[in-house]
Formats: sequence, C-alpha cells, structure tokens
Amino acid sequence: MAKPTKKQKLLADLDREKLYSVEEALATLRQFKGKFDETVEVAMNLGVDPRHADQMVRGMVSLPSGTGKDVRVAVFARGDNADKALAAGADKVGAEDLMEDMQAGNLDYDRVIATPDMMGVVGRLGKVLGPKGLMPNPKLGTVTPNVEQAVKDAKSGQVEFRVEKQGIIHSGIGKLSFDDAALMANFKALTEAVVKAKPSGAKGKYVRKVTVTSSMGPGLKVALSEVEGA
Repeated sequence: MAKPTKKQKLLADLDREKLYSVEEALATLRQFKGKFDETVEVAMNLGVDPRHADQMVRGMVSLPSGTGKDVRVAVFARGDNADKALAAGADKVGAEDLMEDMQAGNLDYDRVIATPDMMGVVGRLGKVLGPKGLMPNPKLGTVTPNVEQAVKDAKSGQVEFRVEKQGIIHSGIGKLSFDDAALMANFKALTEAVVKAKPSGAKGKYVRKVTVTSSMGPGLKVALSEVEGA
C-alpha cells in the first residue's frame, strides 16, 4: 500500500466543520501550497434566487491589493477617447474593426469597455459578449465617457461579481504569494461590496456561508463574524 503524502495526511486531519477566521484560513491554505502561484478564491452562498430580477446580485469592486493577474481589456472608442484608452493600457481599441474581430471569435479579454456613442456598434455583439459576461453595462461602469479611468480601474484590480443560478458568488481575491494583510484587505473589500449590493427582494438571511479556497487547496468555512454586515 502506497504511503500517504504530506498533503494527504493534512487533508485527513482537516476539520471540515471548523469555522475559520480569514487569517487562520490563509495559514491553512499555505500548508497545501502547490508548485505554482495559486489563486485564492472566495465563495459566498447567498439567500437569493437570481431567477427573480429583484434578487439579482451584481457589481464591481476595486481590490486594494490588486488581483495578481494580467487583465486584458478591449475598448470600443473613436478619436480622442481611443487615444486615451490606449495610453491607459488597453490591449485592443477599435470600432467596427474590433466588432468584426470579435465576431470572428477573437474574445481573449477579461473586460470590454465602450463609450456611450459606440453602443450602436457594440449592440450587434450581444449574442457573442452576453454569454461570456463581457457585454458593456452602464451600471457596472463599463459604458462610460471616461474610458481612461475605466481602463486604469480594470488593470489595477477592479473585479466584477455576479451571483450564479445556485445563489453563489465566486471571485478571486489575489494570489497565495500575497501576504496576509493584502489578501485580508481584498477579502474585506469584496465581502463588503456584496453585502452592500443586497437586493430588495432578498428574504431572510442574506449571507449564509462563506468559503475560502486556493487553486489546489481545500475549501475552508469562514465564520460569518468575519463579514461585516452579514
């Protein structure tokens, strides 16, 4: 019989029902660290049914410590706004040419931003961008005349969160190589934003469970007292 690995022994000894502080959870995940820089993720189980419009939870939040990820941004803009988007670090800027490129299947982007005057062009991409969650939306700040700031926000650690059909929000909050203070600041920013985004139709307990995990690590339950307003 094969001798159990160190990781297997740690997993066997793990108390699956324990409620961790964020700091304890991070320390535990570091024991399972793999050979690459893993992403630390948060899952929040919410008391909502997103099939109802008044129970949808969606928004943007700027993570103070960044994401540790290179975010690819495409911008629909013309003239001066196009120049500003490029100067701010956009990976691709265009109009009809960018639309045609996306229709051809080139969709390797994490964020798509557009100026209001470009929505006539962007609207033709609804069936392409919509299913990928990339459709620019004024409520999320991705349809804006200030494309320069929108690009900078996207590149510096702004992430979108959106509740899934099962009432769960998943979001990365950085890399395991980040120090505890950086990851805890990002955890706080994300959870506060989700709590503030509580929809009018939510009934009963809103935040029901919070779990922290890493790419190769176990899911650890975090005490709800760690989430302000939960």
